[in-house]
Amino acid sequence: MHPGISIRFAGTEDINIIGFLAQQIWPATYAGILEEEQLNYMLNLFYSPSSLKKQILEDNHIFLIIEDDEEPVGFASYSFISQGIYKLHKIYVLPNQQGKGLGKTIVDFIVNEIKPLNATALQLNVNRHNKAKNFYERLGFTVIKEEDINIGNNYFMNDYVMEKRI
Repeated sequence: MHPGISIRFAGTEDINIIGFLAQQIWPATYAGILEEEQLNYMLNLFYSPSSLKKQILEDNHIFLIIEDDEEPVGFASYSFISQGIYKLHKIYVLPNQQGKGLGKTIVDFIVNEIKPLNATALQLNVNRHNKAKNFYERLGFTVIKEEDINIGNNYFMNDYVMEKRI
């Protein structure tokens, strides 16, 4: 890992940090992909304090915060899905921190966490118009299918499902 970079497990006490980071990262990530109304709807749907609390306490999502000299610069979450399969639900790094290898560091950290748990694959969803697809391919993920997920309010997530074999 780079000097000053650390990854720590996050809990409900970190909900405000995760929400704040999402507010900084999402508009830059999804500009040109989502209309502002859908972006705001999704931010509230996935990153409101009550939603994050549910993800941590009820959905068993394991959240991570990546820090640079103890300053939060990104976050991720993952969970067990089914026999040997884990899902990377979220991975976001501040725009001014991208391109420094932090995303790869996070994915490597997660793979090292789930390998001893008999994981055979890590899956994720990525918007079909998101340039992050190329990043995931460089890390060894391949598209295994497409799906359109109704998230309410007449909005859909039009995603690729990608998988990295472990």
